[in-house]
Amino acid sequence: MGKLGNISGKEAMKAFGRGGWQTMGQVGSHLVMTKEGQRANLSVPQHKELSVGTLRSLIRAAGLSVDEFLELL
Repeated sequence: MGKLGNISGKEAMKAFGRGGWQTMGQVGSHLVMTKEGQRANLSVPQHKELSVGTLRSLIRAAGLSVDEFLELL
């Protein structure tokens, strides 16, 4: 299991993009991402550093494991 930490919202957005997620728009400081065939939308905060709990929640909602996400980084 990889280590999650010091990952910005911009880095997370790029990693999810490599996983097939597309940016649909922005609401405040959060980017909304969608993926064909997925029921959930991702709301990625554009902060300098994401908390580990928030990042784990986004990874789980995207249907990825932590290791799969770290490979996308």
